[in-house]
Amino acid sequence: MTVLENVSLKEFNTFGVDAKASLFTSVNNQLELQKALKDPRFKNPFLIGGGSNLLFVNSISHPVIHINIGGIQIIDENDDSVIVSVGAGVKWHDLVMWALKNNYAGIENLALIPGNTGTAPIQNIGAYGAELKDVFYNLIAVSLEDYSTHIFDENDCEFGYRDSKFKNEWMHQYAITTVRLLLQKNNHFVNTQYGDIEKILAQKNISNPSIYDVAEAVMEIRKNKLPDPKVLGNSGSFFKNPIVSKEKIDALLQEHSNLPHYEFTNEFYKIPAGWLIEKSGLKGHREGNVGMHAQQALVLVNYGNATGKELWEFAQKVQYTVQQKFDITLDPEVNIIE
Repeated sequence: MTVLENVSLKEFNTFGVDAKASLFTSVNNQLELQKALKDPRFKNPFLIGGGSNLLFVNSISHPVIHINIGGIQIIDENDDSVIVSVGAGVKWHDLVMWALKNNYAGIENLALIPGNTGTAPIQNIGAYGAELKDVFYNLIAVSLEDYSTHIFDENDCEFGYRDSKFKNEWMHQYAITTVRLLLQKNNHFVNTQYGDIEKILAQKNISNPSIYDVAEAVMEIRKNKLPDPKVLGNSGSFFKNPIVSKEKIDALLQEHSNLPHYEFTNEFYKIPAGWLIEKSGLKGHREGNVGMHAQQALVLVNYGNATGKELWEFAQKVQYTVQQKFDITLDPEVNIIE
């Protein structure tokens, strides 16, 4: 096991924040992970994957373990479906492209989401009418306390909107090593309910789209709206879309008749956070090296060498401004590491 000291984590987070780790190691399989966890130098570690859903406000006082476990393999299948086992270190988009190449359906709407597969269940990643939980089979995780191995199914994970048990009470209890998904081989359900997907398909005169057509449309949307983290540091959508009561929606519509809103569950509605930010005058607003992206108000951007503290302080200004204008609290979708 190679252990490094005073390592920059700039290349391990998509914001490009130059936080430091006092101790750092990278593991390529479950046995290496368990060995690292047993090392007294790595007591109470901070785990990192692709770094696409976190913001380092400061350097990390805990030792850092980078989960770099690869591999995609089929572990079971029948005429209609396949169960795929994926290493936590596999890039999510690489997995989507692998599934498309093999004509396996279920994750095409999640194309181009940054980050690694191991962190996908933590966030219950979702986009354009689909979520990870829709195809989730189970996962394998190692206990950080006694290094034992556990299998968790969908009920165990308690998936919610960009949420799971791993993001809450299990945050510092387990390290995910493998994610298993149930994908469809035949009779593909093609999800085009997201308006922009339908628009792009119509422009291309595609009336009977394949899963590849849907993925191409999603990638086109994301490339047009979202900046490449390699060019501008960002973590995609920084805030969750707030969910409010029917009473709150009715009150808001009195003042904002064009307010977009979507039924989430009975008596609760989802409002696009990007719309709230834009109507608060913050779309494209920039202060020094930090700002909200000009094409997508929901994306917090590092325009240069911004620190994590600068990014978080700007995000809090956005929260305050939206709260003052709409009396709605925006919660970060990104994990804030202070």
